[in-house]
Amino acid sequence: MKTFYCFLISVLLVSFSYEAVSQMDRKTIRKNNRRQTSFRGKKFDFGKEKQYYTLGFSVNALNYYGDLAPNIGRFSTDISFTRPAFGLSASHRFGPRYTLAAAFMYGALRGSDVSSADENDLRNGVYRYNRNLSFRNRIKELSVTAIFDLNENQATYMSKVSWTPYAFIGVSAFHHNPQALAPAFGLDNQSLAEAGQWVSLRDLGTEGQHANLLATDANYGIKPYKLIQFAIPIGVGARFKINDLFDFSGEIGFRYLFTDYIDDVSRNYVDLGVFDTELARALSYRSNELTKPDIAREPIVARNGVTYDVIPGYGVEFPTNNRGKKNDKDIFMVTTLKLTYIIGKTFHRAKFR
Repeated sequence: MKTFYCFLISVLLVSFSYEAVSQMDRKTIRKNNRRQTSFRGKKFDFGKEKQYYTLGFSVNALNYYGDLAPNIGRFSTDISFTRPAFGLSASHRFGPRYTLAAAFMYGALRGSDVSSADENDLRNGVYRYNRNLSFRNRIKELSVTAIFDLNENQATYMSKVSWTPYAFIGVSAFHHNPQALAPAFGLDNQSLAEAGQWVSLRDLGTEGQHANLLATDANYGIKPYKLIQFAIPIGVGARFKINDLFDFSGEIGFRYLFTDYIDDVSRNYVDLGVFDTELARALSYRSNELTKPDIAREPIVARNGVTYDVIPGYGVEFPTNNRGKKNDKDIFMVTTLKLTYIIGKTFHRAKFR
């Protein structure tokens, strides 16, 4: 009898325990169902996962195309005057092909008639050689460009394509200030206080920008050019994947300018008598610095009443005495090697609340 009671008590305990566990399971299920119905996680966006930001550092080479180039040709340049530049950039990639980049670049341009022109070239080299103008110009540029990849990347930045060619176009603003090395003597054969120094040419108005020109002068109405200018950057390049976080690219681009005064040369010579200082006069007309004995010179009486010996066609106001070619704007080329670091991407993770 005692055994029966013990068995009955055991059955009752097992039944009670089973019921208690069942109740707990039902409460857990209901609780989990409530959590699932109240879930507010963000929807995963595969397109945004391909967006990311980058930082870049570049080493550049600058080449100048303009009035002081070796030849008349639009794309004539003197490779020996290639000058270095450095740049920093930041970009945002918007999708499989498109990137928007902002960059800062600092570098210099150089040009020289005597160093670049062929004095034995009677077609145009001898004219440029006898003109004997030269300049340097330090460029500080801010640019924004749109970059279009040829090979699209449908994966994330960690699985980006191994390489792709690309093209870019944009807009830039830059500060420039053409300078020249002052000669030892002025046209009056007196020593110049600025001899051997780099002087800013815009301040001198070498084409009559600060002078009172006659209405009949070829440069009448000329105004000082602005030191802040705009340009159109355009070019092509190729980008190579180094690893998940680093890319290396090389590109060739041109800056199409809206000024012809990157070299301080554009229009006609003006009468030497219109200048207020010997320094301005000496840097407007520099042919007198040439010492070759076979170069013919002739005396001219300037408007200030002083007689100067000049090479015919140079340093005298006349409609055909061109100092530059005003209808062709200047250009400079930028060759770039750039290392890019990927600093982040857009990635949304689901969160339970």
